[in-house]
Amino acid sequence: MNRLFRFLFPVALLLALASSWAQAETEMLDRVVAIVGDDVVLESELDERMAAIKARIAQSGNNQQLPPDSVLREQILDQLVLERLQMEMGRRYGIEVSEEQLDQTVQNIMRSNQLTEEQLRAELQGQGQTLEGFRDQIRREMWVNQIQQAVVNSRIEVNQQDIDSFLASTDGKFATSPNYRLGHILISVPSGASSDEVDEAREEAGTIRQELVDGADFEQMAITHSNDANALQGGEIGWRKLEQLPELFADVVAGLNEGDVSEPVRSGAGFHILKVHETRSQTANSMVQQTKARHILIKTSEIMSDEQAEQKLQQLRQRALDGESFADLARENSEDIGSMLQGGDLGWTMPGQMVPAFDQVMNETGVGEISEPFKSRFGWHILTVEERRDQDMSQQMERNQAANMLRERRFDEELQTWLAEIREEVYVEEKL
Repeated sequence: MNRLFRFLFPVALLLALASSWAQAETEMLDRVVAIVGDDVVLESELDERMAAIKARIAQSGNNQQLPPDSVLREQILDQLVLERLQMEMGRRYGIEVSEEQLDQTVQNIMRSNQLTEEQLRAELQGQGQTLEGFRDQIRREMWVNQIQQAVVNSRIEVNQQDIDSFLASTDGKFATSPNYRLGHILISVPSGASSDEVDEAREEAGTIRQELVDGADFEQMAITHSNDANALQGGEIGWRKLEQLPELFADVVAGLNEGDVSEPVRSGAGFHILKVHETRSQTANSMVQQTKARHILIKTSEIMSDEQAEQKLQQLRQRALDGESFADLARENSEDIGSMLQGGDLGWTMPGQMVPAFDQVMNETGVGEISEPFKSRFGWHILTVEERRDQDMSQQMERNQAANMLRERRFDEELQTWLAEIREEVYVEEKL
């Protein structure tokens, strides 16, 4: 009996020690605080995000009153859950953030903040973060931004009636109206001035205006003659829209071109001379060269190497040069489903509309010429340029600008609707 006891005791001791070690190991392991679809949020991630937010607020010098830790943890966990939900949708749509994209973004952050990698590490350490953790956070933000832009914008419908209504509204007219950089000279007339004094001021203003038209420097003339408060700044008013100017000034400026000097105009303060130094419009430089082209695309695959694709296009190019119809060759051979049935016709395109590699070759190809085979991210191409034209796109650019503004206004509301939908669609269990 004693011998059996002596044998069992070490075993019991070992089992107790093993249980103790297992418990200690369990306590050291991370804890799951939320399950989001096939992903999880860990407590360490929650703690790191919370520490970073507190450190950032402390470093900013803002005496912002933070909520209690328990409330703050719930808010941050909800933020992390929303991130995971969107990343889950990103995986479904095949969205990825490459190392090259991530490196470029981090480099841009360092450049804009004038930081070296060592300085960035030190800044992050002060916020309780590591560079690796920071990169992971940036990757997630890029991922989330891509899925938001792809999905939410596709849900926002802006029709032609919406654009017409916006452009006709006060907000639309203000947003799309040009900006003017103005100079101002005031020849003051005292209240109660005699008719002779008014005539004298009018004559002085007329003389100054004529000197300006003849080439006198506006800033120097303003410093010398103007009675306005901004005279010593050369009469500079700065950039203004017509809607931001007094009605008297707006009526005058509306009839001026860049570089024009107005006739003196009378107000209760005296006689005003205005000069349009510069104009700036959202639809400036609206003459755009458009290109009408056709192309043939051959995609690479396991059975079609780069060399084979290039060789096939060389043969098709030679057949076209020998007189065969490029459009017929495109219908028979092109793998671009969008243009194949139209004989490779891409319609009228504008600079920057196509991917850079395609844009470059198209711009370098003369009218009636057929390019050598070239590669883009879609595969191998040859193209022919049929026509080029200069097109005034000012009206279209204004409507595009209005459509973008409407989408921006509706984005946040549609984003919240989409997040609520995917929260119902994806399994979420918080364990905080």
